[in-house]
Amino acid sequence: MDSLATKVDDLLAAGIEQRVFPGAVWAVGGPDGVLEQGAAGLLDPDDPSLPMRADTLFDLASLTKIIAVWSTVGMLWEQARLDLDDPLAKHLPDSVGFPLGAVTIRQFLTHTSGVPLRANLRASYGTDSEAVRLGVLREAMRRPAGEAVEYTDRSALILGFLAEQLTDRRLDDVARDEIWTPLAMSATRYGPLPADLAGQCAPTEFDEEAGAHVRGFVHDYSGRLLGVCGISGTFSNAPDLSRFLRYVLNPTAPADSAASATPSAPVGFGRRWIGESLRLHTGDLHPARGLFWVAADQDIWYHYGFTGTGMWVSPTRDRWALLLTNKLYYSRDRGPMAEVRNAFRRIVFAEG
Repeated sequence: MDSLATKVDDLLAAGIEQRVFPGAVWAVGGPDGVLEQGAAGLLDPDDPSLPMRADTLFDLASLTKIIAVWSTVGMLWEQARLDLDDPLAKHLPDSVGFPLGAVTIRQFLTHTSGVPLRANLRASYGTDSEAVRLGVLREAMRRPAGEAVEYTDRSALILGFLAEQLTDRRLDDVARDEIWTPLAMSATRYGPLPADLAGQCAPTEFDEEAGAHVRGFVHDYSGRLLGVCGISGTFSNAPDLSRFLRYVLNPTAPADSAASATPSAPVGFGRRWIGESLRLHTGDLHPARGLFWVAADQDIWYHYGFTGTGMWVSPTRDRWALLLTNKLYYSRDRGPMAEVRNAFRRIVFAEG
């Protein structure tokens, strides 16, 4: 019978051949760290001399919502500085008197807030970051909160504003000091990347203005506009994200190798927040969601990024998984990448 690694390698080889992505890095682990991992394909199809490597940096896109926003809000919740059923206006004065102020923290985390789904922030509010913040907080609602599950980047953007208000610090500083540094996630940071690191980064989509593929700075226009925000903007690699996922699966597991190092200091969030997040919060509404994490079959929770990134965790199966690609190099089409992700999940969680 083929091993897990063989099955994953075959899946990724097919994705590369079909031009779903130029290359990929993956890892699968348990409570004590990495079990299997690998890399396939090229960093950049224009340069066949550069293969994907375990430490390749990726534009994480919406995985920023997990490693920066979800984790920071969890820290504030565990410190009793907010309650999930608090209305936003309790903590963000600029939302007082506006419809958004009545939406609860839980509704933002479950994407049931009713806020607009998409918007060109520059076109709507201009280029001044404070004008964007006030515009988002005072925007009209799309529908009543709690009526439907509708994924929107604005939920993470608003919760990022909330975290900054309650800590009186920028989101990147809080995430770095309270989450990433204790977990030894030394490669994780907000972009743009310095030149020496940009060369280690997988390029994403083609920028017509620059005449080249985006590399070392975030592809998302909101991330570029705001610099640091909850929507997107972080870069990381498989070793760092493996440490993060291992901690999510078991925040108290003993260390037995460098790949599964015990946090060097207390991590901002812990077991209580993880348990609260990895349970159903949306009742009969679909798609089923925990707190930012999406429920899949057989108690598997996941989150994806538009650039082709994804991670999964299953406490009942003692397993986590990570798949990083730069599928955006070829296309914004979600379909082929969705098929690869679904197949990857089936392979990984059928084994444990």
